[in-house]
Amino acid sequence: MDDQELGFKAGDVIEVVDATNKEWWWGRMVDSEGWFPASFVRLRVNQDEPMEEYLAHLEEAQAGGEDRASLGLLLGPGLPCKEQMRTNVINEIMSTERDYIKHLKDICEGYIKQCRKRTDMFTEEQLRTIFGNIEDIYRFQRKFLKGLEKKFNKEQPHLSEIGCCFLEYQTDFQIYSEYCNNHPNACIQLSKLMKGNKYVFFFEACRLLQKMIDISLDGFLLTPVQKICKYPLQLGLQDVEAALNAMKNVARLINERKRRLENIDKIAQWQSSIEDWEGEDVLSRSSELIFSGELTKLSQPQAKSQQRMFFLFDHQMVFCKKVTFYGVICCYKGRVDMDHMEVTDLEDGKEKDFNISVKNALKLRSLCGDEVHLLCAKKPELKQRWLRAFADERRQVQHDQETEQNRSITAGNRTRLLLRSYRDRTALNKGPRTPYSQSPPYNKP
Repeated sequence: MDDQELGFKAGDVIEVVDATNKEWWWGRMVDSEGWFPASFVRLRVNQDEPMEEYLAHLEEAQAGGEDRASLGLLLGPGLPCKEQMRTNVINEIMSTERDYIKHLKDICEGYIKQCRKRTDMFTEEQLRTIFGNIEDIYRFQRKFLKGLEKKFNKEQPHLSEIGCCFLEYQTDFQIYSEYCNNHPNACIQLSKLMKGNKYVFFFEACRLLQKMIDISLDGFLLTPVQKICKYPLQLGLQDVEAALNAMKNVARLINERKRRLENIDKIAQWQSSIEDWEGEDVLSRSSELIFSGELTKLSQPQAKSQQRMFFLFDHQMVFCKKVTFYGVICCYKGRVDMDHMEVTDLEDGKEKDFNISVKNALKLRSLCGDEVHLLCAKKPELKQRWLRAFADERRQVQHDQETEQNRSITAGNRTRLLLRSYRDRTALNKGPRTPYSQSPPYNKP
């Protein structure tokens, strides 16, 4: 919600302060005031009737199957029953979709088109950061609106079956993921530019030439983020459960991707703190730290005991040696490909492959080779925690594989997205080293 929006739930009573705008009213509830959509409420005509009696009367009328006319007398002309509510919501969706298309058009033609003419002021990289993939969103939303228009019944809006449009395009809505993930970077880049008066004047000139309302560019750019979050609210007031669930799923995926992208940033910072790194970056295959901790490692053929820090990511596990030197620093020592490893829980006692007695141990054996690692924890409960972590890693990989076909962020372009947002801060394996105790992945519970 925006700061000036009023939150409420079914059964709440809102005092209408300003109803001059037919779509958004300003209302007061207890000690809160704000805007709320007029189509989401029912007017209470008899203001003197106690609220408890009013709600009871409404329930009786609806349960008794009273006709449209009698309910109209109760709640006001033309505003009562489920059909009228559905009409209001569908009209609201259609109206806001048309307004949103105009809004996106204004941004693309009023701002982006003009910015591209000024190569002396903007680079393509800056424009990609500021506007993200909003042009792709504009093209998609036009196509989506055409689909809604085909299903919209102008004569009897409550009979419009627009829910199927949300189901048909639910995968396409995931295009918002990239925009939402990029939005914080857009705000930072825009804030830097707006420190110069020439950019302030330029953006204001763009707004005036396009005859847009008096809102700053960062306000316009926030609209797609707000829009994708409001679909579940609008659909929740219709009998379109499948469409509602589809849009909730889109919102969930966007939130999941945002969390993943934040994890990617942390992993990049962590890798930059590791000394003597070798081989490909962790982010070339992985996007999440599952678990980390210290274990005793034994590997064939020497079976020499070594204390190592292990970092379990999806698809791989990295192990390092701790070095105490002006704080604790980790030195890279190797990694294990978890996609080709089998994890075995070992009983305390003699281990036949290594011919030694073990306690709190588990074994990693390659499925297609002779690679074997014996790992020992200090306590039984820590061993069990590692076993759960290995199981979580496999579940995470399986989940990603099952949903990869619907994802816009794959293992490859996760890295590209990261490098774009990370370029202005710290490059991988460069920059100041971060002490072990302050490195973000170590703080994961």
